[in-house]
Amino acid sequence: MSAFHAYDIRGEYGVDITEEIAYKVAYFIPELLGTDKVLVGRDMRESSPALHEAVVRGLCDAGAEVSDLGLSTTPEVYYATARHGFKASIQITASHNPRKDNGLKVSRENALPVGLDTGLGQIERWIAEGCPTPVSEKRGTVNSFDIRREYVAFLKSFKEDISNLKIAMDCSNGMASIFVHDIFGEQPLYLYDTLDGTFPHHEANPIIEANLADLKALVLKEHCDIGVMYDGDADRVTFVDEKGDFISPDLIIALLGDYFIRYRKRKGIALQDIRSSKSVAEYLAPMGVKVETWKVGRAYAAPRLRSLDGLWGGELAGHYYFKDFFYSDSGLLASILVLGTVARLKREGKLFSSVMEGIRHYENSGEINFRIDRKQDAMDAVRDWFTSREKPAASYDFDGYRVEFDNWWFNIRPSNTEPYLRFLCEAADRALLDEKVSKVREIVESLK
Repeated sequence: MSAFHAYDIRGEYGVDITEEIAYKVAYFIPELLGTDKVLVGRDMRESSPALHEAVVRGLCDAGAEVSDLGLSTTPEVYYATARHGFKASIQITASHNPRKDNGLKVSRENALPVGLDTGLGQIERWIAEGCPTPVSEKRGTVNSFDIRREYVAFLKSFKEDISNLKIAMDCSNGMASIFVHDIFGEQPLYLYDTLDGTFPHHEANPIIEANLADLKALVLKEHCDIGVMYDGDADRVTFVDEKGDFISPDLIIALLGDYFIRYRKRKGIALQDIRSSKSVAEYLAPMGVKVETWKVGRAYAAPRLRSLDGLWGGELAGHYYFKDFFYSDSGLLASILVLGTVARLKREGKLFSSVMEGIRHYENSGEINFRIDRKQDAMDAVRDWFTSREKPAASYDFDGYRVEFDNWWFNIRPSNTEPYLRFLCEAADRALLDEKVSKVREIVESLK
């Protein structure tokens, strides 16, 4: 089934993800996770009410008691799952995907993700095998579960004085819209802060720079100190500096070191994904932070941060994970911490752009996608060509390959959710970067 991926269940509504699939997934969740109490939330997509009805019906037919959050951000579901002791939860969302898509994110006790290797694969097999779904003799019930005030109070407990900042904030017509006014008041200049599952202004993907055009324009027009953009379900966030320049999300992992280490005087481990810039570890090392590198995606990052008892972590895609948030990711919490940090830095006479330039020391290709069937052959060919000519300083062979040399490195990995081979390269200067990228294109094209 094409909707089942490493991290979640997601695809085109009516094609990959249907009410029938949603019903069956929900029906099997209580058996999979050993519970008769399940938390459910949903986003604002046009197809979410229909999928929500199917999920609730499937859970009730299995005999489960459903606690219904209604419209909610994905991190709110994580919070409620962990804080209120649920052993299972389902969020109906396709996150940053286009309007036509939808899906399900499943979590277990302590808001730990359920991925393909930790349960979704079993449900996929049960559905494929046609396992029966008889209605329980004691059909389950549905109860409203409203924690809005509690959740807002929790998030606001991290908020600092940001009154010295002029902020532009784009909610992408997504789920962040239901909380930003309660958290930030009327201080920010808001864009697209009403719920609209048709995404009339731009797709709710904050790492595609074209989607940030209106935010960048607002930052420049109003002379803002910072721009903030959330994705559709508010588990991701990206930032624009006062010059209107997009900040690579991995570099924010480094900036958060100022919050945790310099300002909060805490010590601990930080987690980065395998695509993260070398600048992150180089910036954090003098603070005494040990940076661990791990696989891409919440299904891997959240359990890894918990096992390390790390303080925080992040990904190139704009996910940020926090020990203080049950080792889960939250776009709103990340923005609260970043805004507080930028406000402190401004009081020290430092601009957001200058601080980030002080972190960034390399030229970066950004993620380049190749559509190719022979993914493993291409990965091996790229690795072997370069390692036969240069001795690596470090090498990682999980989630594809990351190979580091003295003045450059690359990561090449198969996408877990799309039919692409993803390549990213970083080098000490632009000429070296262009040389390496050109060679990789040549190698991959030769295998198509």
